[in-house]
Amino acid sequence: MSMIAARNIHKSFQSQDVLKGVDLDIGKGETVVLLGASGSGKSTLLRCLNFLEMPTSGEVCLDGKRVGTPDAGGRMRYSETELCQLRQRVGMVFQQFNLFPHLTVEWNVMIAQRKVLGRSEAQARERARYYLEKVGLAEKINEYPARLSGGQQQRVAIARSLAMEPDVMLFDEATSALDPELVGEVLQTMKNLSGEGMTMLIVTHELGFAYNVAHRIVFLHEGTIIEEGTPDEILVHPKSERTKAFLRGHTVFRLPQPEETA
Repeated sequence: MSMIAARNIHKSFQSQDVLKGVDLDIGKGETVVLLGASGSGKSTLLRCLNFLEMPTSGEVCLDGKRVGTPDAGGRMRYSETELCQLRQRVGMVFQQFNLFPHLTVEWNVMIAQRKVLGRSEAQARERARYYLEKVGLAEKINEYPARLSGGQQQRVAIARSLAMEPDVMLFDEATSALDPELVGEVLQTMKNLSGEGMTMLIVTHELGFAYNVAHRIVFLHEGTIIEEGTPDEILVHPKSERTKAFLRGHTVFRLPQPEETA
């Protein structure tokens, strides 16, 4: 059973069709990378999966259960309670860190636990410290965001999402706002999560990361999926001419496998 299943997802903004009937399944523990040019619909698809954007039509299922109820005309309707519960199970990390500048790192990770999950201060603090240690920032708990590098701030944002203990993590260009020398620390954190079995859907232009971490790569073009497969199938031996054009001029770095370095 898929952890997330999207069926015939359409999304329009006024007269512009951004998603044109997307079907996508993400299995439990699977890391899927979405690739495509700017404007292809990648970020919109992510936002439709946790309902920051309401799909114009189509269905989303989380762990086998459909989100929403169709009305008499077949259009899906969603209650605020249902969407709040879904967003607790589907974490999202954005391009921008969106940390509270007046709160310490620790309290940035605690506050949603307190207000949304209703955890006690002691429980929220214990979970915050656990996840900050997981992303390599245990020593920064009393710092304020302004005193952190961009990479550190993004790792705090990841810890904040993880502290809600979601079933799925969505990453929307999580490294695009970072200086090049800071990208690696965030990608390593994401790689570690993948290795631990977190279900993840990632929008990124980091092709080396996609090749070495993704179980499957999905290529979007003008609101439709035109190709999907293993990293080798998509990044090394693509079939679609559009995928080939997108990859032209890019180098994919394959990490040596353990048996090759033994």
